[in-house]
Amino acid sequence: MKIDGTRRDDRATELVLSYYAAFNRGDWDGMLATLADDVAHDLNQGARETGREAFAAFLQRMARHYREQLREVVVMTSPDGARAAAEYVVHGEYLVTDPGLPEARGQRYVLPGGAFFEIADGRIRRVSNYYNLGDWTAQVGA
Repeated sequence: MKIDGTRRDDRATELVLSYYAAFNRGDWDGMLATLADDVAHDLNQGARETGREAFAAFLQRMARHYREQLREVVVMTSPDGARAAAEYVVHGEYLVTDPGLPEARGQRYVLPGGAFFEIADGRIRRVSNYYNLGDWTAQVGA
C-alpha cells in the first residue's frame, strides 16, 4: 500500500508517525504542533490531563526523568481517520528519580507499549498511553 496523504486514514497515519518522530528527536514543539489545543492526555495508570499546556509540562517532566526512543512503531487507523492505535517498543534510560517510583541510577529498560488516539481537524484530540508498569519496575530493579 502506498501512503499518498489523500485518504483520511493516510493522513491519520502520517500525523501519528510525525508525533512519534518528533518524540524521538526530542522536538517537544514538533509534538505539540500535532495536538489540538484541548488535547486529552490519559497517562498510563494515572489521571487525564487536558490541554496543550498540560501536555508541554508533562513532556518537561519526562525529559527530566527519562531518556527514551520508541522503535518498531506500528500505526493502525480507522478508515475514516478519526481513530488510530500505535504499538511500539520503548528503549529508555531512567535518569533522575521520578517521585513515587524507584530510585534512578541510570538503569536501562526495554518495554513494549501502545497508545490510542482520537483525531479531528488534522490534530490529535486524545492520546491514551499504556505500558506494563510492573515490567518497567522490575527492569529498573525495584
